[in-house]
Amino acid sequence: MASKHQPLLSRITPGEGVFLADAFRQETVGGALLLAAAVAGLVAANTGLADWYQSVQNLVVGPADLHLDLTLQEWAADGLLAIFFFVAGLELKRELVVGTLRDRQQAILPVVAALAGMAVPALMFLAITTGDLAARAGWAIPMATDIAFALAVLAVVGSNLPPALRAFLLTLAVVDDLGAITVIALFFSDNIKVLPLVVAGLLLVVYVLLQRARVRSAWIYIPLALTVWVLVHEGGVHATVAGVLLGLLTRVRPDKDESASPAERLEHRVRPLSAVVAVPAFAFLSAGVALNGDVATVLVQDVAALGVVVGLVVGKFIGVFGASWLTARFTHAELGENVSWWDMAGLALLSGIGFTVSLLIAELAFDDDPSQLADVKTAVLVGSLLSAVLAAVVLRFRDRAYRESAPSSA
Repeated sequence: MASKHQPLLSRITPGEGVFLADAFRQETVGGALLLAAAVAGLVAANTGLADWYQSVQNLVVGPADLHLDLTLQEWAADGLLAIFFFVAGLELKRELVVGTLRDRQQAILPVVAALAGMAVPALMFLAITTGDLAARAGWAIPMATDIAFALAVLAVVGSNLPPALRAFLLTLAVVDDLGAITVIALFFSDNIKVLPLVVAGLLLVVYVLLQRARVRSAWIYIPLALTVWVLVHEGGVHATVAGVLLGLLTRVRPDKDESASPAERLEHRVRPLSAVVAVPAFAFLSAGVALNGDVATVLVQDVAALGVVVGLVVGKFIGVFGASWLTARFTHAELGENVSWWDMAGLALLSGIGFTVSLLIAELAFDDDPSQLADVKTAVLVGSLLSAVLAAVVLRFRDRAYRESAPSSA
């Protein structure tokens, strides 16, 4: 008997397919660069380059009068990742208005999966760190999914998988990014100053009005965006929040005389900067952890590190896969044509690649405890690597099955 409900992860539209192919291609390149930069940082931190690497991390640049005399590592986290979150904001706005999230029935699966994929790892972390109040500060570290790294793995091992799975992963990661930036804004902002934030809010209103007036000059928007970033930073809220807010306020529907909307044009221009420069630079400056002693011993003895690994590898899988299965079960919906629950299991494992945002939250949670920070950063690397390997095994198996069935499906 045919299902009365529209299948979950059904076929995507041609327009959505073109967008996904472009995003997939750029994020794949970015993922490869991200991995190379992280490896370079690890090598530098654990060889004779360690002193040079630390001096680069701690090099202070910027005007002190504006409270922007930051280290290069802080510039990477506060400044370069604002570009990354700006792209995430553009992606989310697009998904909400013209993409998957505009259709409530199609949106429910990735949204619920993303929310559960954030909640379950955090709860597992808190359960593991019970009794250690200091360690519990890192509860949000295993919540994140690194879209660039995840898509890079998917590109390598899953070229024959249905495009709907890529759409699901991209949408899940975008919702995940919004959740991460919300957690950062609510729980990792301190010394709040109201006046700079009020002025930033007024400038965001100006940004919206300029969008409605169809102003297109970069000479207006770039200084405006930089001013908003400075004010948010001065206001005590993590500056990456400015990036996602600007992305969410950008117009995504093109006018009749436009070949592309402002959001599409900006994403086309800024995504390469994010994927090729911003995120790899952050990875190089943040992933370089001195691996002193046996990594396994660190994970066993440090409950925070153990919580991060379990949260990423087990919590993400249970949250994403479990929520997806329960959503299908209680809505009496079915997966789209040719999509299996093994595919969903592979994507659930893939979502455990936290990396970029996990490293950022780790730095915010343990910025006053270098030893603990080193342990949890090591855990982020281990957890992300384990998730990537497990996902690659499952998805490679599924990719082979799709490839072998392709001739008979013509």
